[in-house]
Amino acid sequence: MLPFGQTFETQDLAVIGLLVILEGVLSIDNALVLGLLAKRLPKDQQPRALTYGLAGAFLFRLLAIGTAGLLLKWRIVKLLGGGYLVYIAVRHLFFESKEQVVDTIRVDEQGHPIIVDAATGEEIPPSEADIEIDERVPVSLSAASSRARTFWGTVLVIELTDIAFAVDSILAAIALVGSSPADQAEGALHPKLWIVLTGGMLGVILMRFAAVVFIKLLEKFPRFEEAAYLLIIVIGGKLLIDYFFNSPQHPHRVDFHDWAHPAFWIFWGLMIAAFCVGFVPARRSEGLDPDSEESASG
Repeated sequence: MLPFGQTFETQDLAVIGLLVILEGVLSIDNALVLGLLAKRLPKDQQPRALTYGLAGAFLFRLLAIGTAGLLLKWRIVKLLGGGYLVYIAVRHLFFESKEQVVDTIRVDEQGHPIIVDAATGEEIPPSEADIEIDERVPVSLSAASSRARTFWGTVLVIELTDIAFAVDSILAAIALVGSSPADQAEGALHPKLWIVLTGGMLGVILMRFAAVVFIKLLEKFPRFEEAAYLLIIVIGGKLLIDYFFNSPQHPHRVDFHDWAHPAFWIFWGLMIAAFCVGFVPARRSEGLDPDSEESASG
């Protein structure tokens, strides 16, 4: 038994591992968008804008993590959160992925993620940056983004963007820990709240330090991004089912966390299937052709 009524089981390590994968893949878009936003400013202002913007967004994450205990008690979070996760995943998989723009993510000399034209290997021009930002942010910030040409305007949009990405990680962690045990004392903390806290902090750490590592992973397994969004659809669906079929009086009518219930095997079977999509070889047309890849790396 951990402090504050928290509990640890071996399967919690699988949940943490899944959150690492989700956060790592999604952190690429987060780091990429923040870099595109900062590049609108003069070079001497870019590091300061990122520092101020990320500091404010970090405070929001701490606030969100601090209130996670309350969020786990509100059933409406399951409805709104599940709908939101399904929306952003469907938006990415069935709308953004259909666009015929052949771009790819690479790492520049400073180790920052950038978008390059797959045909030329050159970084995309500023005129295309707004389109990329709008496509990659979970909730469109185009109205605010178009006005972010001043230093403080850019800082504000960086904060809003990071907050939009932070919501995903908190909701995914909430979905994976499920409802409180039926025999839990009134007012007690959820025994798996520590997993939600860990997931929230992973988002900060991975975006700052590990995005480049996951870019390299995507170069080898291009379908991992698709797999991450499929996982988000399954997780969002779990939240919606929790909302519609479970209640405070019957919190485990559909139980995703008990080996004895079919829902457990269906949920984790779908999660494993979605994860395995990441290892499916990409069609040749989905990646760079060898000549383009050489020009991008050279």
